[in-house]
Amino acid sequence: MKDEIIGWIRDYFEKNGKNCKAVVGISGGKDSSVCAALLVEALGRDRVVGVLMPQGVQHDIDVARALADFLKIERYEINIGEVYENLVEAVAADGKIDRESIKSNKAFRSNTPARIRMSVLYGISALVGGRVVNTCNRSEDYVGYSTKYGDSAGDFSPISDLLVCEVKKLGYELGLPSKFIEKTPEDGLSGKSDEDNMGFTYAVLDRYISTGEIDDPETKRKIDSMHAANLHKILPMPSFKKKR
Repeated sequence: MKDEIIGWIRDYFEKNGKNCKAVVGISGGKDSSVCAALLVEALGRDRVVGVLMPQGVQHDIDVARALADFLKIERYEINIGEVYENLVEAVAADGKIDRESIKSNKAFRSNTPARIRMSVLYGISALVGGRVVNTCNRSEDYVGYSTKYGDSAGDFSPISDLLVCEVKKLGYELGLPSKFIEKTPEDGLSGKSDEDNMGFTYAVLDRYISTGEIDDPETKRKIDSMHAANLHKILPMPSFKKKR
């Protein structure tokens, strides 16, 4: 599978950005690490740009820095904390919604930073002449664990058809250290892991997606409900079609 994906990436750039660089947001987790490693294999490290985007103080930023150092790729570190705070103040300045209501709104608090980060990636891409990689995997997409026009955006998506277990296996095939592959995914807001927030493990989710088998009926109901509610994130935008 590794060689197939690498070939696919090379073909994409041959057709959609010959000699362009690949721009990837790096968190230090499995998805961005595997994508960055794939890009290095496919294009060479000189054509891969990693972008680290902490929001204020990020407790695990050293892992992201270590990944860029391990792959020996060019990196930018752009803190989005002030941009986020300025946006909150700008919205509050209208006077209709107070600052605390804005910051306490879960959808605003969790999705806005992801959309700011994607804007940063496209800004860097414009400056270096690049294409932005989408780092989402199939498991997370299935239950909507991504932000529309945030981390779900991008120009090409090398691992979106891979389950979490497959992404991890690919990471080891690429020779990545386990600290990048096994890093516990978290939202950076609640202090909880993604699995804690979801209420089930990726192993359970992967098994259900790939085989339809699941032991707990309540977990099945929850996964089905999350999938149905979040399909809008991965389906094409509905558009009105006029009569011909």
